[in-house]
Amino acid sequence: MVKQKPAIPKGTRDFIPSEMANRNYIFDTIKKYFKLYGFNAIETPAMENLSTLMGKYGEEGDKLLFKILNSGDFLSKVRPEQLQELNSAKLTNKISEKGLRYDLTVPFARFVVQHRNDLTFPFKRYQIQPVWRADRPQKGRYREFYQCDADMIGSESLLNEVDLVQLTDDIFTDFNIAVSIKLNNRKILSGIAELVGELDKIIDITVAIDKLDKIGAEGVNKEMAAKGVSEKAIEQLQPIIHLQGTNHEKLEKLKELLKTSEVGLKGVEEMTTIFSLLKGLEIHNELELDLTLARGLNYYTGTIFEVKAKDVQIGSVTGGGRYDDLTGIFGMPDVSGVGISYGADRIYDVLKELDLFPKLKQDALQVLFVNFGSVEERYCLPLIAALRKKGVNSEIYPESAKMKKQMKYANSLKVPFVVMVGEEEMQNQKLSIKNMETGEQKEMKLEELINHFS
Repeated sequence: MVKQKPAIPKGTRDFIPSEMANRNYIFDTIKKYFKLYGFNAIETPAMENLSTLMGKYGEEGDKLLFKILNSGDFLSKVRPEQLQELNSAKLTNKISEKGLRYDLTVPFARFVVQHRNDLTFPFKRYQIQPVWRADRPQKGRYREFYQCDADMIGSESLLNEVDLVQLTDDIFTDFNIAVSIKLNNRKILSGIAELVGELDKIIDITVAIDKLDKIGAEGVNKEMAAKGVSEKAIEQLQPIIHLQGTNHEKLEKLKELLKTSEVGLKGVEEMTTIFSLLKGLEIHNELELDLTLARGLNYYTGTIFEVKAKDVQIGSVTGGGRYDDLTGIFGMPDVSGVGISYGADRIYDVLKELDLFPKLKQDALQVLFVNFGSVEERYCLPLIAALRKKGVNSEIYPESAKMKKQMKYANSLKVPFVVMVGEEEMQNQKLSIKNMETGEQKEMKLEELINHFS
């Protein structure tokens, strides 16, 4: 029998230690700013009941949910005639009750409702966990990937949106990634749909507009036409979608264009307030009111965010927005929230392409003791323990192998310092230390080595 070659599912990845060091750098940096802005950590299960997930992401999102077969004989509740119908939607309801989470926002809404008596509102949470989507794998798009989410719920204040823009600016400035922070408002999009007489098609219009970068203006127009949006409405949408000028000029033009739409003017007012508050703050990255930004998820009701790296061709690295009644579907209506999600995997790809990962990894091995034998091992163990207590990542090679093999091991791990303790060093109570980068070798006491890392 031919042995099966080991493999992982398409759209998933393994990470070797050096890659994990880089990933942890991303998680640690984002987590640092989440805490700085007052967010608290929570976790939710990898799988949720399908009743929690279905119908929250629109028709396209529902198709991308990974469903989990019921335990045991999952066909036990299915009648033969139902199998013969070949209706996958009906059959799924019978054989699957759970699914892998598609994002962290809907599970968060479920969490808030379920734990409402244990939380203080407004509640600010952050969550760094994997999500799964049955999408077609391609560059920057995976079936399993990590999201780093920050949400505040129980407050309608636009100060929350301002906070999220500052948070985003701080994070990407720290990463040294130049980004464009794009903002829009679903109320503005509703006003535009109302203006062109297609308010009932708002979801179809926003889903299509959101694909402008991927399929171009012609593709967007074709998709809207296929969804039943009138030719006249599509024509009226063009100058609005492609509105040019500064953020202030765009808002002024929109105020005039949407003067007959109450919901549209409300969106313009919200964006005017946000941009006005941000004007007094030091924002390092580009801020743009982008009317083509729609965010396909159906639960957004106000401000929407998207962040794109300026120097790398990749999709958005961050997205989010305001949702006014996401908890209502779980029996807790009229609780407004706003959140943002940082795609760790795309940020990883951007940092890698731009060669922006820090060269010195704090979680990497810093000191390796050469193993000369059992006597030297016993002598070195307390020294290694002392280094570890001071936060210096240290170890001794596990066998007294040939020096060449041990040095090759140190080189492969890019260990900056190798310590050699033989009979002479033990007598003098000193360490012989080799700087692996410069090749310089000198003797020093343990305290001197510790001080080098402090």
